[in-house]
Amino acid sequence: MKTAEFDFYLPEELIAQTPLQKRDESRLMVLDKTTGEIEHKYFYNMIDYLNEGDCLVLNNTRVLPARLFGEKVGTGGKMEFLLLKQTQLNTWEVLVKPGKRAKIGSCFTFGDGSLQAEVIGIGEEGSRIVEFKYEGVFEAVLDKLGKMPLPPYITEELEEQERYQTVFSKHQGSAAAPTAGLHFTNELLEKIKEKGIKVLFITLHVGLGTFRPVKVENILEHKMHEEYYMIEEETAKEINAVKEKGGRVLAVGTTCCRTLESAATPEGLVKAGNGWTDIFIYPGYQYKVIDRLITNFHLPESTLIMLVAALVGKENVMKAYEVAVQEKYRFFSFGDAMLIK
Repeated sequence: MKTAEFDFYLPEELIAQTPLQKRDESRLMVLDKTTGEIEHKYFYNMIDYLNEGDCLVLNNTRVLPARLFGEKVGTGGKMEFLLLKQTQLNTWEVLVKPGKRAKIGSCFTFGDGSLQAEVIGIGEEGSRIVEFKYEGVFEAVLDKLGKMPLPPYITEELEEQERYQTVFSKHQGSAAAPTAGLHFTNELLEKIKEKGIKVLFITLHVGLGTFRPVKVENILEHKMHEEYYMIEEETAKEINAVKEKGGRVLAVGTTCCRTLESAATPEGLVKAGNGWTDIFIYPGYQYKVIDRLITNFHLPESTLIMLVAALVGKENVMKAYEVAVQEKYRFFSFGDAMLIK
């Protein structure tokens, strides 16, 4: 299967630069995975597509303020770090700009000097392995010095940092938000629970590799980046109980989808635990756990649009994206949503 089969024309003006004032007033395209039929709703209507006995699974990861601006020790050259993944205590894989200044042994300082870093290795695709030095708690230092790692296609400054977090974010560790979850309000979640639908949480710390376009011509040659996930014992039991009673599992976002499918048994049940996943879902994959999916509109030729195509069919999803462009849906992180039923 060719990567180019997942390309589509996207006018730049449809890339959402800012979030809506009210999270759940985004538009919602409802796509029937069997017939390809499309409905146009608002996000708060999503509750109408859930029944008592179903469950909604959300990713409660929290985004690190992972973008750091500093200087190179000795030259004062300006540098930007983007934290990708913690590899050991105080050691992280990072993206650096400009990379030519970040040779092994180079040192950098950030803010008031309370955070320092030394490059100790070279990672994949030009990333760097750096060791940080600081006093106190690393997360507190980051909260003081770091900024939200907004994707490069968002060029406007985010007025409120918390708007790039879900209202249920809990476990810090992501380099990007699980964007489908950004549409939920606490009020909508309460209405969902009142309808007799279980609201459950898993954790997957989102890496930037998930969002990158596939660079190989044949998708089978693409290698996914690893991401860390956690599913608690009680959560797995509750999801399995829903399935055994005939209820449906609605995953919120491709991160939830990939976590649940990574932890699936051949029988379609979920195993509790934690670990790293590099699962790549594309057409031909047989879903084991999830029945329905809420997701945003994704980049052309990305692994995310391929994941959606595996659930709804390539022709259906490409037609839906064509309609989304015609109807001027808002795309990407702060954009509108799609519900696959």
